[in-house]
Amino acid sequence: MLKLMSSIAAAVLALVAFPASAEAALGPDAAACRPGSNQSAVLVSVSGFKSRAGRVRVQIYNASNFLMKGKRVRRVDLPVSATSMPICVAVPGPGTYAVAVRHDADGDNQKGDWGDGGGFSRNPKITLLDLKPSFSEVAVPVGRGPRAVQVVLNYRHGLSIRPVRS
Repeated sequence: MLKLMSSIAAAVLALVAFPASAEAALGPDAAACRPGSNQSAVLVSVSGFKSRAGRVRVQIYNASNFLMKGKRVRRVDLPVSATSMPICVAVPGPGTYAVAVRHDADGDNQKGDWGDGGGFSRNPKITLLDLKPSFSEVAVPVGRGPRAVQVVLNYRHGLSIRPVRS
């Protein structure tokens, strides 16, 4: 019985450490998020797309360059292919990083349209008056191997910003 419980605990731990989506991670860095990888990476599970149109951009920042134009650590830009997407982004090594995600809903690659969505690691509350959280609000530690992070996209709804309700 103890051996069975130990096996179940190990299976649950494996699912937490490497979600099923790790096998199907998207992007040019997908190999860095495969089980057993020793490469530092962030497996960003982006959910809450209001449509399957446009492009999704995942950008990784460190504390010294957080949200500075052109100063990201790494960026992956992909066409939206599902309502939830596991996107792998390799990082230079262990450290503390922030993840910023943008859904360019119409794919026009403009700076930001009112119809575009966005989100950050640790899913902070965003308002029209406070669109950019601090680094400490969104920072996540990354070690050797992939770190799973969930980002729920937010969109403008009148005078509020919130996830799409299903």
